[in-house]
Amino acid sequence: MLRVLTLSSLFPDATRPNFGVFVERQTLGLVAHHDVELKLIAPLGLPPWPLSRLGRYAGLSALPRHEHWKGVETWRPRFVNLPGTGGRFHAATLVARLKPMLRAIRRDFAFDVIDASFFFPTASRRSNWAGRLASRCRSRRGGADIHHWGRAPATAAQVLNAGRNADGLLAVAGSMRDDMAALGMDADKIRVHRTGVDLDRFAPRDRMAAKAALGVAGPLVASVGALIPRKGHEIVIDAVAALPGVRLMIAGEGPERPKLAGQIARLGLGDRVTLMGSIAHGELPGLLAAADVMALASSSEGLANAWVEALASGTPVVIPDAGGARELVTAPEHGRIVARNAAAFAEAIGAILAAPPPPDAVRAGAAGFTWEANRDALYAHLAGLVRR
Repeated sequence: MLRVLTLSSLFPDATRPNFGVFVERQTLGLVAHHDVELKLIAPLGLPPWPLSRLGRYAGLSALPRHEHWKGVETWRPRFVNLPGTGGRFHAATLVARLKPMLRAIRRDFAFDVIDASFFFPTASRRSNWAGRLASRCRSRRGGADIHHWGRAPATAAQVLNAGRNADGLLAVAGSMRDDMAALGMDADKIRVHRTGVDLDRFAPRDRMAAKAALGVAGPLVASVGALIPRKGHEIVIDAVAALPGVRLMIAGEGPERPKLAGQIARLGLGDRVTLMGSIAHGELPGLLAAADVMALASSSEGLANAWVEALASGTPVVIPDAGGARELVTAPEHGRIVARNAAAFAEAIGAILAAPPPPDAVRAGAAGFTWEANRDALYAHLAGLVRR
């Protein structure tokens, strides 16, 4: 058996069921492999007391430190997240929690490989000591962690050293592999590992019926992503403002909500633009199948799961030339890659609404993104590192 210890700071819990669902799906897929035994550490970054007992942190503080999450033995150690430090001390405080925990786990579970889902903070330079406890230590980027932490002054050196010291590296797209190499990581160690999509759940439906279930009758644009500056929701809102009669539904939550709500009110779009908040991942197939277009104006991405889920649902995408966009939108039926401004988005959305492509032709763009392929590639990668 390949004994895997997965380490991920982006993983669902009882208070955040949608947080990192793609990491959860990948992890559960690996658990189901006949030759894998897996345990999970999902660290929680919390500010110092008493801030850790306030607001959204109160729920995180109350989570169990050890549980079986969907059948997987899971530890949720806390580490100190110091506000206003740019992440400079995240890795150091995390390592202080992990050292005794990994030693204790290893006494009963002699793991072969550490599968770190992100470069920061779980695979940072300061935590490479963990590699001494296992045959190999693998670091995998999750998307924006390379673009953000890998270029931020306070953390760039830690991310680069994590890449240089890891035995194997994964990137979700060829463009991300190139970005990692450009930072100074060894390109020969980087393997492209694509995300997956449940092609049974995300599939074309009767679009009119799906719209009716949402209370929509006319053209519909969907956008899926956290309400944070990087996702560029304000650009899509401005684009829809220029398209009379078009509805926009945004699924996601975050600190930009007040700003976006103000923009919607200022433009008089209250009857056409809906901030849906955070919706259960199980509700996304209905939203995406109802939409005529999925538009997301991210400034940076790896290869966004929302893009792939939209195509699988038969819904073309309008996105900027970010991350692996050109590796996904490989035919006109899949959508448009446009400049990151409202005018370009409005033009592309309008063109698709005027001449919608056949849903089956759109769905073909997601055919190669299955969780089975994702699992098999991850297993082959980890097993190869151990054998080496």
